Amino acid sequence: MLIAIIVGTRPEIIKMSPVIRHCINKKIGFFVIHSGQHYSFNMDQVFFEELELPQPKYNLGIKSTAPFRQGEHTGRMMIDIEKILLKEQPDIVLVHGDTNTTLAGALTTSKISTTKEYTGRCIKLGHVEAGLRSFDRSMPEEINRVIADHLSDYLFAPTGQSKENLVKEGIDPKKIFVTGNTIFDAVLENLRIADKKFSMLDKLSLKKNGYFLATIHRQESVDVKERLKNILKGLELVYNYSKIPIIYPIHPRTKKLIENFNLDIPKCIKIIEPLGFLEFLQLEANARLILTDSGGIQEESCILKVPCVTLRKTTERPETIKAGSNIIAGYEPESILASAKEMLKSERNWANPFGDGKAAEKIMKILA
Repeated sequence: MLIAIIVGTRPEIIKMSPVIRHCINKKIGFFVIHSGQHYSFNMDQVFFEELELPQPKYNLGIKSTAPFRQGEHTGRMMIDIEKILLKEQPDIVLVHGDTNTTLAGALTTSKISTTKEYTGRCIKLGHVEAGLRSFDRSMPEEINRVIADHLSDYLFAPTGQSKENLVKEGIDPKKIFVTGNTIFDAVLENLRIADKKFSMLDKLSLKKNGYFLATIHRQESVDVKERLKNILKGLELVYNYSKIPIIYPIHPRTKKLIENFNLDIPKCIKIIEPLGFLEFLQLEANARLILTDSGGIQEESCILKVPCVTLRKTTERPETIKAGSNIIAGYEPESILASAKEMLKSERNWANPFGDGKAAEKIMKILA
């Protein structure tokens, strides 16, 4: 069996790292295609080294030219991915999550499989983290994940709720496997690596549970001036209430938009440069509260037993809400403050809904 693993963003690399490690440990043939959707080759080269993963066999370096050029971005990736898949002839392609890379990998694999009379190949498609739904079609991620699910031969749903979403959409239940989420595997594996390599609390003069951690980067959060302004104001209100410092590793694009919009970052927010995943994971694990618009961080905070306030109006991780680890705040300052107050009262004793930390092992057994 030869497996092609397609990734393009750091969250995808993180969540597929347990699958890659399992392939290495069990001597399963695989190769990695990195689309280069988010970061430069040099930055991600270091990232793979940091996670103690082998370098991708292929680095495409295909970034988006503009947020509204979704089709162009996906199409350029499809051209290169198709050439690689026809050359390598894998048995299975694995994509993850909901990015343009995911969509490009899924569409290309499915298209190749419709030309079996010419290529002699019918490559199977597996979607890791299948069945997540925000039910908000205005988000490009929702479109990507829905299409990938409906094209896949193997749908690896992280939870029962995810499987239920897929069945409701008419997908054959025989294709769906509830495996848990590889993020649980990744957090357990990578936190051990992080603790060997870093001491972020000492570096930033912080104490465990003595700070809040914030991240804001999504298109729908930062591309609208008034919305971004409200989120920053909400963080300021949270600080004024708690007097607990807020650490914010700022994304370069968000920083640029704040400057373009001529917005002021409240002085109570400590801006730091973007962090590597292992450094960030340490900050997550020791924070008192996390305020984020990230989907993956909602999961990570749940696993790490750190309360989370989601700076969005919807989530595709409803399991975190049900567990009690997360709350949806929206974008209004007063709502962000009220949500933070609520989560600061939480007991931090919720049950983890994302499996037993063996999702990668289960996925590979199913494929084998």
